[in-house]
Amino acid sequence: MNASARRLALLGAPLVVALALGGCGGKRGELVVDDAVGVTALRDPCPRVGIPDYTGDVTLFSDPARTDSAAIDVEAVITNLRAQCSEGEKLYSVASFDVLARRSNTSGARRVELPYFSTVIRGGNTVVAKRLGKVVIEFADGQARASAKAQAAAYVEKAEASLPEDVVKRITRKRRAGDQDAAVDPLSQPDVKAALARANFELLVGFQLTDAQLQFNVRK
Repeated sequence: MNASARRLALLGAPLVVALALGGCGGKRGELVVDDAVGVTALRDPCPRVGIPDYTGDVTLFSDPARTDSAAIDVEAVITNLRAQCSEGEKLYSVASFDVLARRSNTSGARRVELPYFSTVIRGGNTVVAKRLGKVVIEFADGQARASAKAQAAAYVEKAEASLPEDVVKRITRKRRAGDQDAAVDPLSQPDVKAALARANFELLVGFQLTDAQLQFNVRK
């Protein structure tokens, strides 16, 4: 069974674990900006949540020296990632998720602890904070599948996640033909791009993988 087939068998249904980003929803007064089409909608200052590539699943092997399918001990995947956010001077963002797991040897009850991380990223590349946690999977005797719930949370200063008023005005200002800057897209200006990047926060979660586990995920 190849890696894709094993993944679908583990979940019991098709799933794409990607950067399934979502904000808090229902916020007001900020802009959603798309470089391709300009201003499209209101922008939510809450951090988006997602799973970085190659960190949404983990495979444990019965023999550390092997990575073939016959040596697979436990497989687990993060799914049902959901975001909640409460507003104030600080934005409190919570990413909740489920972990579905399957083991090969169903003999006896077994407890498996899987470490995971949560990271707050600003501007797409700056790590603001990182925390580690553990999700516990409890297999009953004879049980091949089990699941558990977990969550990660972060505080973000609302002022830092909001666009400055002067930038919002520059983006939304109506331009008339004949104006000196009528043909200039404000989104192309370096200082506007920088302001948009600074106001962009993400709360990313995934399994805390060893180098070997990460390389296995990249290869499969």
